[in-house]
Order: sequence, then structure tokens, then C-alpha cells
Amino acid sequence: MLAGAAAAAAGSALVSGCSGGGDPAGADSGIPLERRMRDGAVRDSERLLERYDATTAVHPDLSERLAPLREAVAAHVKALAFTAPKADPKPSRAASPSASPSPSAPASGRAEVPAKPAEALSALADAERSLSEARTIALAGAPGELARMLASVAACGAVHAYLLTSTPGAAS
Repeated sequence: MLAGAAAAAAGSALVSGCSGGGDPAGADSGIPLERRMRDGAVRDSERLLERYDATTAVHPDLSERLAPLREAVAAHVKALAFTAPKADPKPSRAASPSASPSPSAPASGRAEVPAKPAEALSALADAERSLSEARTIALAGAPGELARMLASVAACGAVHAYLLTSTPGAAS
């Protein structure tokens, strides 16, 4: 009986998702799906930018290597940002709940940067890979244009993960 109750509770948690409001996933929150997905994607990219900045602060010798990747992530923030149509009378709700959990940062919101540069690069690669995978999964529920953008940004994140774990200048 307890196992059945635990399974029912787990199933309920899966259905309610991470909305924090207890509404079932997909319930009308008054904010269009594309807007919620874009807002979540922007927040995820901003957290990834924070990880790049924290890594560069701890390991300044990596700044030249990380700069182009960080610039690409900053461009993702701009590309994913929701721009409301001029006729939209609704106020901006940038702090709305994300449509998906954010794998790119720990629960505290601050990234821990490993002391060794190689481990710091590996941690960044893991964050890029994790976010890329989450975005790939989100494609299934995204509207057309946003799905194409998420696919492109996910592919870029996968390339970043590869570049972060490869040895620059090494012969292949």
C-alpha cells in the first residue's frame, strides 16, 4: 500500500512538472507556450554565461580560449529573447516559471569552479552538454521557429562541449 502511494505521488510530481504552481504541465498559465519556453531558454543561457564568467574569474589564463564560446552563448541569449509584438498589451513577465528544469546550474544558482583548469573546462563542457541535451528534448514541444532555433543552439552547445574537452592545437 505504501509503495502504491509512493508511486502515485511520484506520478503526480511528474505530471505537475517543475512549474512550482502545482498546475499540471501544459495547463494554461495565461502565458503562451513559446514565451515560457523562450524565457526558460534565456535563463538557462544566462546561467551558462555566469559559469563562463566564474570560470574565467578563477582561471584568467583560460579567458582567451573561452571568449569565443562565451560570445556565442551571449548571442544565444539575444536570439532566444522574446520580443513581444507591438500590439501585445500584456506586461513583460520575464520572471515566469520555466517550461523545463534548468540543468545548467546547481540549485544554489552559483556555479562551483574546480581549482584545476582542466577540471574547470570539463565542468563547463558538462554544463554545455547537459543544456544541449535538455534543449534537444524540448524540441518535441516547441513551436516551429523556436524548435529550429533550439536545435541550432543545442548543436552549438554540443560543439562547445567538444571544443572544451579537446586539446587546442593537437594533431587529429
